[in-house]
Amino acid sequence: MTFLARRPLIAALAVLAAPWAGHATAAPASAPQSAAASPATSASASASTALAGSSVLRKIRDTGVIVLGHRLTSVPFSYLDAKLRPVGYSIDLCQKVVESIRHKLELRDLEVKMVAVSSATRMPLVANGTVDLECGVTTNTAERQKTQSFSITTFVAASRLLAKKESEIHTLDDLRGKVVASTIATTSIRYLNNLNEALKLDMKIVAGQDDTDAFQMVQADRAVAFAMDDVLLRSLIATAPNPADYTVSDDTLSIEPYGIGLPRDDHAFKQLVDDTLMAMYRSGEVYSIYSKWFMSPIPPKGINLRMPMSEPLLQAIRQPTDSPDPQDYR
Repeated sequence: MTFLARRPLIAALAVLAAPWAGHATAAPASAPQSAAASPATSASASASTALAGSSVLRKIRDTGVIVLGHRLTSVPFSYLDAKLRPVGYSIDLCQKVVESIRHKLELRDLEVKMVAVSSATRMPLVANGTVDLECGVTTNTAERQKTQSFSITTFVAASRLLAKKESEIHTLDDLRGKVVASTIATTSIRYLNNLNEALKLDMKIVAGQDDTDAFQMVQADRAVAFAMDDVLLRSLIATAPNPADYTVSDDTLSIEPYGIGLPRDDHAFKQLVDDTLMAMYRSGEVYSIYSKWFMSPIPPKGINLRMPMSEPLLQAIRQPTDSPDPQDYR
């Protein structure tokens, strides 16, 4: 169904996208290559160089522990399986980064500590150094880059609206004066508030503590729609008892480039993370991981999202970037 008239939406998008103007899309700079040396000498020198420039890697080396932040219910990116183990697309990517760190620092017994985070706690825990890698569904924005860094883009989502088919909501104007849900501390709820003000829709916007909570508001008719990233909406519908009762809008409210959350201003650590991801992009390994979580039955219920890679994500893999500008993914 169509949720908004094209011309007002385009005008609103132009106004709301202004803070990102001026950002250029570019692959992260490659690390300088050193002169040829024996494998052992090169590995040792590489580790020393990385440690010298990275407080995060020094902390990991000194403690023998790396801390990964994970979500509880963000299917298929970061959630708990039937045995309460964190699993998902983002978790698999982060585990590849952990392998690179283990090899770089020569820490065979590196301990991986998993810490649950929410929409509200994920960024503060990265910013204060509690979490080394935030492996969830966090959108890279220019505003968020003031408190933390992001890896190159690992997924590109689009914010859309979920509603019951019986609600007969066909345009954004149909939401005028209605109750609309989103999730606390997300770009979707911020963007929804901005759009509400710009188009004078007089919506009452309510915040769920997480995506499941917000979806339950629609299920219980306490909200007529739920604004969130499309892939997360489709995951919620797929796991609902009556998936045929719901629909997701065709129109896009915003573009959401996801990245792994990293501590700010640790360029050596970010370079290692980015190099690991780019190696997976070049080798094609990322396609296998994507297929595992988006094109195959996944735990715990064996649902299959059947979501082929979008063109924006394919482009981000072909030409890696850490740009927060939504226009770079259109």
